Amino acid sequence: MKQIRILLADDHPVVREGLRTMLETEDDMLVVGQAEDGVALVQKARELEPDVILVDLQMPNLNGVEAIHRIKGENPETNIIILTTYDYDEYIFEGIAAGARGYLLKAIPREELFNAIRIVSRGGSLIEPLVATRLLHRFSDLARREGREDDLSEREIAVLKLMAEGARNRDIAERLCITERTAKAHVTSILQKLRASDRTEAVTRAYQKRIIQLP
Repeated sequence: MKQIRILLADDHPVVREGLRTMLETEDDMLVVGQAEDGVALVQKARELEPDVILVDLQMPNLNGVEAIHRIKGENPETNIIILTTYDYDEYIFEGIAAGARGYLLKAIPREELFNAIRIVSRGGSLIEPLVATRLLHRFSDLARREGREDDLSEREIAVLKLMAEGARNRDIAERLCITERTAKAHVTSILQKLRASDRTEAVTRAYQKRIIQLP
């Protein structure tokens, strides 16, 4: 029987040792390494090339999400399961977006954990029902936002074109015969609708979505 080689990452030694003891009651599972923080996790993932990695999200030096990003950047085929106490929507979304194939809470029954490891080791995915529901709600919300992104008014598109020319709020106000405060309000609305953090990102997204055209 081929054993599933598992790497554990958690900053609590008692948790790691408890997981190791529990997992190795299964004939097809072997814990090949443990990491106490995100930096050690990245190094050991590189050295050991485990079949499955169990990762907690909150760890010192480098958190779980950033560690997953680095590991997947080096080896996209790495199978990672997040095993954590955190069920906040943002953690769930960031963990899955980083490349984890599973998201489980530490309260999960042991048989379900064993099952998840076997599924993920074969390239599958498994997310707890509670987590999956929250994830679906998040994607649904994002889809609704995407549907509103291009819903810019004619005046906002005019402002966006001036932003693409490098115009500041005062310049925009003068060109469109509006107050500087109104120009600022339009810019803020554009950034929100395009989900951009600054003017450059807003203009870039507008070009990508063909809301405005390159000169």
